[in-house]
Amino acid sequence: MTARPWLPMLFGILLGLTAGLFYAWRISPLRYTDTAPESLRADFRADYLALVASAFASSGDLPRAQARLSAVPDPNLPASLAALAQQRLGAGFPESEAQALAALAGALGEGPGAASTGSPVASASPPPPTRAPTRRPPPTATRGPTATPGAPFRLAEQAPICEPDLPAPMIQVEIVDASGRGVAGVPITVVWDSGQDRFYTGLKPELGLGYADFVMAVDTLYTVQVAGTQAVVTELQSQACSASDGVSYAGSWRLLFAQPAGP
Repeated sequence: MTARPWLPMLFGILLGLTAGLFYAWRISPLRYTDTAPESLRADFRADYLALVASAFASSGDLPRAQARLSAVPDPNLPASLAALAQQRLGAGFPESEAQALAALAGALGEGPGAASTGSPVASASPPPPTRAPTRRPPPTATRGPTATPGAPFRLAEQAPICEPDLPAPMIQVEIVDASGRGVAGVPITVVWDSGQDRFYTGLKPELGLGYADFVMAVDTLYTVQVAGTQAVVTELQSQACSASDGVSYAGSWRLLFAQPAGP
């Protein structure tokens, strides 16, 4: 019987492959270190965004938060942060985390340098030509309304809404500071006879930084309170509205809470 000369070669190849795989998988496996956030898995990327938001909530340093977020390319980062806040809130994460995400989304949507994080630029027209400065007398100092630090929000408007295009009756809340700007990340508590819930402004930035809503059930009374304040609205209930064709539908409510102006 003649020997097969290729058998030793095949055995050597298989032995080498086995030894190489064992070394790569068991002895010296590949380990990733200092990985860029953009290459993270989706859940780890969400954790990274939550950590940046928590750091911003603690320090209030928006430029530093923007620098950290620049490592996570996103064409519409404020909306992504707001959506993540809703997801985390629904998944049972701490409310403080959802509030921090909503606050960061609002700050990116209105703060300077927001264009670098994906917010639309106010105007694309070129700047006007510069002129030599002329000396003018200094203007008289005047003070407009400014947000009072720590001042509580107060109910400024309560009005029923009849909008047939709404998918369901809602409690629509808008919270603004003393200058009329929407305030994101404000928790709102809603209570009814069989339960309670909490939602936040800023989770729908396309409707305004200070906007939030809650879906109502028909024939249920609700109490709404801005957390940490005495701004309370009681006995809110969906009212019947009539469409142009005479068909009735459930109406909504709009609540505007505003911060008093400073002196």
